[in-house]
Amino acid sequence: MSEVIKKFMYVNRKAPYGTIYALESLEVVLIGAAFDQDVSLAFIDDGVFQLTTGQDTKDAGMKNFSPTYSALGDYDVTKIYVEKESLEERGLTLDDLQDLKYEDEDEDWAEKDSIRLVSREELAQVMDEQEILLSF
Repeated sequence: MSEVIKKFMYVNRKAPYGTIYALESLEVVLIGAAFDQDVSLAFIDDGVFQLTTGQDTKDAGMKNFSPTYSALGDYDVTKIYVEKESLEERGLTLDDLQDLKYEDEDEDWAEKDSIRLVSREELAQVMDEQEILLSF
C-alpha cells in the first residue's frame, strides 16, 4: 500500500516570542517534514517577525529558536511564503529577514532561496491549493 502525501501549509501569524505559537509551529513543521510530508509555511501579520535577523531574547529570558529556521532546507522545507503587505505594514523588507536557502538536488545541488515574497492575493491562491492548513 503506497503512502499518501498531503500538502500541509503552516500559517504563522504571531510574533516569535510571548506565546508558544511560533515555537510549536516550527516543531510541528520539522516533525511533518521528517515524515516526508509536503510542507510549506506562510508568514503573515506579526508572524513575519519570526524570520527577522538579529533576534536577541536574553532580556526576555527565553531561548532564541530563530536559528532553527536555517535548518528547514535540510528537511526539504523549501516553500516559505512571506506576505509582502505584512512586511510593508511593519516597516520591514526582505533584507530584514534571515537568508534561508536550500540545495536543489535536481539542479546539481544549486543553492536557492527558500523565501518567496508574495502578495495577499497570491498567498490566497497558494492556500487554496493546500489540502491541510494549520494556523498558529
